[in-house]
Amino acid sequence: MRAERLAEARLTVEVRPRAARDEILSGPGGALRIRVTAPPVGGAANEAVRDVLAEALGCPRSAIEIVRGQNARTKLVRIAGMSPEELRARLAAVR
Repeated sequence: MRAERLAEARLTVEVRPRAARDEILSGPGGALRIRVTAPPVGGAANEAVRDVLAEALGCPRSAIEIVRGQNARTKLVRIAGMSPEELRARLAAVR
C-alpha cells in the first residue's frame, strides 16, 4: 500500500447541535467547534459533523469517522488518507 492510504489524522472537536447554521469555528485556546443544525437525536448531529468536515476538508465523507464521543459534545474524529500536517493546513484555510 502507498503511504497516503495509510495516513490518518485525528481531531478533537466540540459539537453544538441545533445551531442556526452549519459552521466551523475556533474556540478558546484554538479548540475546534462545529455547529450543526441537526438535533442530537438518532445520530443526526454526528452525521452532520461528518458532512461539515468532509466539505470543509475536501475529502470524502467515508474518510471521516467519529472514534469516540458518539453521545457527547466532545468528539474524537479520525480522517483517513490525510496526514496531521495536511489536516492543519486545510483547517487553517477554513478558519
